[in-house]
Amino acid sequence: MKIATYNINGINGRLDILLRWLEEAAPDVVCLQELKTSNDKFPRKAIEKAGFGAVWAGQKSWNGVAILARDADPIETRRAIPGGLTDDQSRYIEAAVSGVLVGCLYLPNGNPAPGPKFDYKLEWFKRLDRHAQALLDLDIPVALIGDFNVMPSDLDVYNPERWGDDALFRPEVRSAYAAMLKQGWTDAVREIYPDLPVYTFWKYWRNAFERDAGLRIDHILLSPPLAAGLQTAGIDRWVRALPKTSDHAPVWIEVS
Repeated sequence: MKIATYNINGINGRLDILLRWLEEAAPDVVCLQELKTSNDKFPRKAIEKAGFGAVWAGQKSWNGVAILARDADPIETRRAIPGGLTDDQSRYIEAAVSGVLVGCLYLPNGNPAPGPKFDYKLEWFKRLDRHAQALLDLDIPVALIGDFNVMPSDLDVYNPERWGDDALFRPEVRSAYAAMLKQGWTDAVREIYPDLPVYTFWKYWRNAFERDAGLRIDHILLSPPLAAGLQTAGIDRWVRALPKTSDHAPVWIEVS
């Protein structure tokens, strides 16, 4: 099974790019973030024509997440992280696909830090941490996938010294991510590439992509039953090189 995550940064504006990637990369399960569209304007027909079933939680102009499955209809199990009764931001959706429980997330950016947005990020992370533990307790194949807006270590950022005060790299955020791994999750990309600087995001300005001045903020975390079958992983950098593309590249793994 090939499982992928892709922050599309506007699904309707970049639908042609998404469809091209789906055809060429042939993933079985895809988690999308930053749909930036309301539920009624999600391009369901085009995605179904491409051979994918889908569930999604949209939000006009902002946020939004979706799970796609090749030749299958994902069975939705949840569309919000527990505990956020007043949280109306569309940042999480969960579904069962071919024996795997998939949680697709778009964790808050949190900038500027410190401040209310950073407080929201830490609170959201706490809720995710509790839910992640509950998923592990099920002892089934689970994948938590998406844009975590976290660079876990110096290896995940092109110039660590410049990012010390950023909400994606502050100690509180890295500690929260590390705490999730200690629960028993496997960071699939780092498992395959333990010592290499691999990036998933490059800003649009200052030729960041051409200079490979990137960040690794898109992650695929696997529960032990799923991590046992991890075969390989990769980043489809060619998608980031296309005209009018997202500032993220698709990240994928293969599991048996």
